[in-house]
Amino acid sequence: MSDTEEYSIYDEVEIEDMTYDAALQTYSYPCPCGDKFEIALVDLQDGQDIAVCPSCSLMVRVIFEVDNLPKAPDAAAPIAVSA
Repeated sequence: MSDTEEYSIYDEVEIEDMTYDAALQTYSYPCPCGDKFEIALVDLQDGQDIAVCPSCSLMVRVIFEVDNLPKAPDAAAPIAVSA
């Protein structure tokens, strides 16, 4: 979709009402179809605010402040590996 194209938004959801999975770095929220709306932390940090349900056509707009998001792990930081 282009930036000028309108989305058909089912609802607006405060990020505080969503569930954050630190391992997957995603936020989710129950969808009426029984699945979950999902959006990645990196997408939110990039300014995207549309969470999509992978099982149906519904989308929600996530209301949030970028400054209040969890910090993503530094991809350039070395990872300690024990032998």
